[in-house]
Amino acid sequence: MAAPLNTNSPTSGTSTATGPSGLSSFDARFWICNTIEMWERLAYYTLRPVAPIYIMQATEPGGLHLTAAHKGSIYLWWAVFQSIFPIVTGGFADRYGYKNMLALSIVLNIIGYVLMGLYPTYEGFFAGVLVMAFGTAFFKPSIQATLSANLTKSNSSLGWGVFYWVVNVGSTIGHYISPVLLGNPHTAQGWQTLFFACAGFTAMNFILLFFVVEPPSGASKTESPFALLGRTLTNIVEPRLLAWILIMSCFWMMMYQLWDTQPNFIEDWVDSSAIAAYLPQDSHYVEVGDRGLKRVPQQILISLNALMIVFLVVPVSALAGRMRTLSAMFWGMLGATAGVLVAGLTGNGWILLAGVMLFSLGEMLTGPKKSEYLSLIAPAGKRGLYLGYVNIPTGLGQGIGNKISAYVYDNFGEKARLAQKYLLEHTPLGEGKNWDGDVGKLDATLGVSRTEAFAKLQEVLGKNGVEVTQLLWDTYDPHLHVWLPFAAIGVVAAVALYIYGKMAQRWADMNA
Repeated sequence: MAAPLNTNSPTSGTSTATGPSGLSSFDARFWICNTIEMWERLAYYTLRPVAPIYIMQATEPGGLHLTAAHKGSIYLWWAVFQSIFPIVTGGFADRYGYKNMLALSIVLNIIGYVLMGLYPTYEGFFAGVLVMAFGTAFFKPSIQATLSANLTKSNSSLGWGVFYWVVNVGSTIGHYISPVLLGNPHTAQGWQTLFFACAGFTAMNFILLFFVVEPPSGASKTESPFALLGRTLTNIVEPRLLAWILIMSCFWMMMYQLWDTQPNFIEDWVDSSAIAAYLPQDSHYVEVGDRGLKRVPQQILISLNALMIVFLVVPVSALAGRMRTLSAMFWGMLGATAGVLVAGLTGNGWILLAGVMLFSLGEMLTGPKKSEYLSLIAPAGKRGLYLGYVNIPTGLGQGIGNKISAYVYDNFGEKARLAQKYLLEHTPLGEGKNWDGDVGKLDATLGVSRTEAFAKLQEVLGKNGVEVTQLLWDTYDPHLHVWLPFAAIGVVAAVALYIYGKMAQRWADMNA
């Protein structure tokens, strides 16, 4: 049974009490919160790394075969529901109780995953995503505020590092479970199994919820919902806080492309056959791609991100605890931007992994620190409110970034689209056909669908999949068009945060 809370401790943000700072300073309440987070993230990251493939990959068995534009719309609203709504749900958690909001979020997440499994259509998947994302909007500020109540100034950096570690334990397991659930080769039944498994993982938290001890929030328990909404919106327009949110939004706009655009980019362009040669050939972790080569599933390659964080985030966070929070975030931004460039500008699997490693080191400095920063500057009675704000940069960056990448990838990055372009521009199939440049009209203009274009180009040119992929890479430079704009955004964000950090040294309430 969890020990009772020390009600004499401050409740605004992280406690200012000092004491032990190592792992022994955390009690059972801290570890229960982290276990709940692990199950929720396991469900989420069993789906998230493969969702781009399910939505739009032209050659995916059992997938929806939608376009990048469809994916951009889904991800925009996914971000709004999951990361913008916590502006309000964080305050509601303070007002109505963190435990109650956790229970609501579990129910909504389960319903969302089940909808995805039952209705394999654009509308069905979209509806499932929105319900699940709305549940996550209640989950995030509630679990983070409950965790924050169990941290002190002396163990805050390590505590948030452990929390980020747990997130990535769930993420790593999810990456490795999905190939098993999907089968080899993938099937529509495999996708349904994956969605239902996510619902099952989420349901495990009903058991753990019985052991959660409700911490005092310090917020009013009589405030009306409308007054709460007004206070929420009033706080966010504080100019300095708004500036930090905008800077971090630009950074997460770049960051999320590793998880949202890179899966499709890897499927289209990255040759991981040399890596696959080191794995058991009859396992779920080696498959045959559209080029006819053996490859490693893209989610396994990207899992290096989560795996590195599992092994390194705690020591990195302990070291970062000696740094000013804003300074650590600045160096993390630079490292992550460099990683995006290395991973994005190559078609070689080994170099991709090197980029993911560099990106991950940057993420370890930036990711945990964003939550720590807001928990340290949160005024009394506004812990949940401020930790709801931490999701706004994620939501804005992810939502806007995915709309941008949808246009960029649809027009300049997707192999199936570029195969259509090549057929139209460089083969007899395009003779006498007028195209106005709208990629949405390529199917009708060319008479060859997106899902058939890559195979058709091989047939017309008399080349194999490897040769045609290289031809399209050399002709259209998809790596430059897709990744250079986002790397530039990352550089701008880092410079802006450096300036903000210098100015924050003059503000006692924002300098952390």
